[in-house]
Amino acid sequence: MPAANSSSPLLRFLSSILPGVFMIGYVIGTGSVTTMASAGASYGMSLTWTLILASLFTHIMIVALSRLTILTGETTLHLFRRHFGAPVTVFLILALVSTQLASIVGVMAIVTDVFREWTGMVFGAGVPTLVGAAAFTLLLLGLYWVGRHQFFLRALAFLVALMGVAFFLTATLVAPDVSTMVEGVVPSIPNVGNPALLIAGMVGTTMAGVVLITRSVLVQEKGWTMETYHEAVRDSAVSMTLLFFINAAIMACAAGTLFLENQPVENAIDMVRTLEPLAGKLAVAAFVMGILAAGLSSLFPNYLLGPWLYADFEGKARNMTKPLFRGMVLVAAAFGLIVPLFGGRPVPIMIASQALSPLVMPLFVAFVWILISKKEIAGDHPPSSLLHFGMGVTMLFSTYMLYLAAVGLMAG
Repeated sequence: MPAANSSSPLLRFLSSILPGVFMIGYVIGTGSVTTMASAGASYGMSLTWTLILASLFTHIMIVALSRLTILTGETTLHLFRRHFGAPVTVFLILALVSTQLASIVGVMAIVTDVFREWTGMVFGAGVPTLVGAAAFTLLLLGLYWVGRHQFFLRALAFLVALMGVAFFLTATLVAPDVSTMVEGVVPSIPNVGNPALLIAGMVGTTMAGVVLITRSVLVQEKGWTMETYHEAVRDSAVSMTLLFFINAAIMACAAGTLFLENQPVENAIDMVRTLEPLAGKLAVAAFVMGILAAGLSSLFPNYLLGPWLYADFEGKARNMTKPLFRGMVLVAAAFGLIVPLFGGRPVPIMIASQALSPLVMPLFVAFVWILISKKEIAGDHPPSSLLHFGMGVTMLFSTYMLYLAAVGLMAG
């Protein structure tokens, strides 16, 4: 009797979309919850078009990067270095690392602020943000140092998944009417507040450079070839569709609660209200557990980004026990203490940190487009006219997002 994994179409399908599931787990975190909740609270469902376009163009980039890795067998940054030179690739690495360090600042600010508010509600005195930040940082570094982080991350992923289900269920209770949601599909920019920064942040948390960079590693590990290229395309399509609906559910929860009460998300704890229609008095505990899990699970890979990019650039194995890599992790972790030490408003900081990602995206898109078009790389598998068109439109979209990010950051 053949093995289950070779005879069951369902198991084969689930196995084929695991890289996409990994991407969803990485993208859905504190940044996405904060930006989507802020968008729904401030503008209802009017920015739904942003989610659609961000998911679509991220899919196009993932398909192009998958194709590039399959054709060359090389990781993205190593290819960039070989074809465009070390200086420009180092610039791209530094830009990506900068966005991730900013993300660490924002995520830890949200996590510690929510934890302080919650402990204040439960015990009458909240844990100071600096104490919370130090404790969470030491916990993550300790797990990294001893190499016992996998079970911890799986447990956090389970809690994040529960929060995602809670947002879906709540959205069914409070979702705006169909006509309102349809109106949000038509691109428009509100004329109040700082919508440019929020739109750039929404795109940045979805079309994240680090997610695109790690795609090549996932494709290598999966062992896809041009004969199974369709699986890579399907994997991306499934993951980006699910990602759109998760983000839309978070936005709908805020639109159906905070937006109706004209209550924007000014403090991290304000987002608790998005789950009240479903969880009632348990909303605080449900949200706090989910946001802590999402925050800590996203901090860990952010700590490791520098070593990963360096190893990719050099074309070497990612041996995270090297002293150099451990030093890089310690420096990255220290950025999480910035807001607890020096102060700042966590929600605007979190949104601004996500809005940094579009600043480097046009260069990234251009590099990938050039490489998949090169005859020495494409060989007998040149990209289709549809993929060329998709990359061209993605280039225009990413350039416009760079403009909005610059406008939003200067105005904010």
